[in-house]
Amino acid sequence: MTATQWSQTDLLREMNQVVETNLNRHIGVAKEWYPHDFIPWSDGRNFDGLMGGEPWSPDDADVSDVARSALIVNLLTEDNLPSYHHEIALIFGRDDAWGEWVHRWTAEEGRHGIAMRDYMLVKRMVDPKALEDFRMTHMSQGYESAHSGELMHSLAYVSFQELATRVSHRNTGKFTKDPMCDQLLQRIAADENLHMIFYRNLLGAALELDPNGAMMAIRDVVKGFQMPGTDIPGFQRKAVEMAVAGIYDLRQHRDDVVAPVLRYWKVWDLEGLSGEGEAARLELSAFMDDLDTKASRFEDKRDTLAARMNL
Repeated sequence: MTATQWSQTDLLREMNQVVETNLNRHIGVAKEWYPHDFIPWSDGRNFDGLMGGEPWSPDDADVSDVARSALIVNLLTEDNLPSYHHEIALIFGRDDAWGEWVHRWTAEEGRHGIAMRDYMLVKRMVDPKALEDFRMTHMSQGYESAHSGELMHSLAYVSFQELATRVSHRNTGKFTKDPMCDQLLQRIAADENLHMIFYRNLLGAALELDPNGAMMAIRDVVKGFQMPGTDIPGFQRKAVEMAVAGIYDLRQHRDDVVAPVLRYWKVWDLEGLSGEGEAARLELSAFMDDLDTKASRFEDKRDTLAARMNL
C-alpha cells in the first residue's frame, strides 16, 4: 500500500502490533506507586465550613504565589481526564491493543490528580474553595483537541504534550521548595515521560508508513501547539508567571520538548518525501528558527517582565 492510500482505519489496523509491542514494553518498565504514600496526612487539619476548622490563608504554606499558580495549572490540567479519555477513545477505539492502552493510560493519569489535590489540600497550599470553583469552570467547558478525530495529528500532539507536562511538573516541584512535593511531582513526571515515549514510538512507526502525512501532521501540531489547560481561569497570566520564573518558558518548549522529539524521529534526515512532505519540513524548519529567535527575545526581557509583574 502506498503512502497516499492510507486511511485512518487502515493505519489503526496496521499499527495495532506496534501498539501491542509498546504497551507490553510500557507495562514492563512502569513502576507501580500509590498516591497515599506521598501525602503527609498528619499535617492536615480541618478547613472552615462543615468541619468548623480554620479558614484558608495564603500564610498557611510557605510557598510562593508563582509556585501556587503553577500547582493550580498543573492540577487543573490533570483534572480534565474524562474529556481526554473521551478524545483518545474516539480516535484510537476500544478494541485490541489500542483499547487496552486507552484504559491503561487513563488509569495511570488518574493517580496524578488524586495525589496532587490531596497533597495541596493537606499542606494547605491553595484556597480549597477557589480551587473547586476553578475545577468546575474548567471541566464544565470540556476539552476538544484542535486535531480531534485525526490519528496522525493526535499522535504527534500527545508526543509533545506529554513531554511538556513532564517538564512543567518537574520544574514546579523544584520551585515549591517543598521536598515531599518535589518528590511527588518527580514521580508524576516519570509517568508522563513513559507516556511520551509510548506516543513518540507510535508516531515514529507512522512516519515509516506514511512519511509525508506524518510530516505534515508534525508541522501542523508544532506550529499550532497549545497545552490542554488554556481554558483554565486566568491561564494566560499564570502561564506568563511560570515562564518568567523559568518553570515552563519558550526556550524550554523549543529546546527541551519540541527539538528532542524531532531529533528522535530524524525528521531532518528523512529521504524520499513528496513535494508536500518536503514543503512541510521546510516550513517546520523555518518555524523552529523563528521560535529560537522569540525565545531569545523573551529571555532578554525576562527581568523587565518580572519587575512589571512584581515577581
